[in-house]
Amino acid sequence: MFEFEERTLPNANTVLVLGILSILTYCCYGIPGILLGVAGLILHKKDKELYLSNPSVYSNYSNLNTGFVLAIIGIILSVICLLLMYWFISLIGWDAMQDPELMRERIEQFE
Repeated sequence: MFEFEERTLPNANTVLVLGILSILTYCCYGIPGILLGVAGLILHKKDKELYLSNPSVYSNYSNLNTGFVLAIIGIILSVICLLLMYWFISLIGWDAMQDPELMRERIEQFE
């Protein structure tokens, strides 16, 4: 009797793109991956609330969930990258990061 027009969630594709970009940019010192992942999580929360208010109206909830998972993975990879960079800098020293010869000497000390 009543037919609802099936609509798409407004930010589902954006969340998917942000999740993909957070994974692709984690190696850029970790910060872009964290920012993009968090932006994806914020948009996911808004669209999930919209979907849960009336699930029969929206059709692309799977894109929203996929983007959510990718954003979480991107954040985790970015945090691991930041921790590894912090560990490497604390091991080698900031002064060695600026001087290739000094860095080579300090790395040879660990071998």
